[in-house]
Amino acid sequence: MDTNDPLYPPDPQTWLDLDESERLDLVNEYHESTEDEALSFPAHAAMHVIVENQLAENLSPVGAALQRLQVEGLDRHDAVHAIASVLAAHLHDIIQGHSPEADPNEPYYQALEKLSIATWGAD
Repeated sequence: MDTNDPLYPPDPQTWLDLDESERLDLVNEYHESTEDEALSFPAHAAMHVIVENQLAENLSPVGAALQRLQVEGLDRHDAVHAIASVLAAHLHDIIQGHSPEADPNEPYYQALEKLSIATWGAD
């Protein structure tokens, strides 16, 4: 299993055993290899790594969203991007002080439950 191809899930333990900078390097290398300059920037790689970390740690709402998005027709890589977009919005809300829940992750989990191809706006 190649941990550098987001179309295939990395082995969770192998992924988690990597240093965070190694994870970022793998994501950056993949996106550079696709020659998609829009995706080759540090914030994108960081969001991608966070979602992969959550999947490797078996965070149930993230895994359920990934599976649902793939059933709806997204490949794994695009599903990770869709989840990352929800994560980015959630982090923005936290930074802005908009997390009234006792569990600050609850709005993220709720948004993931609503995430679909239609709500993400993917083709």
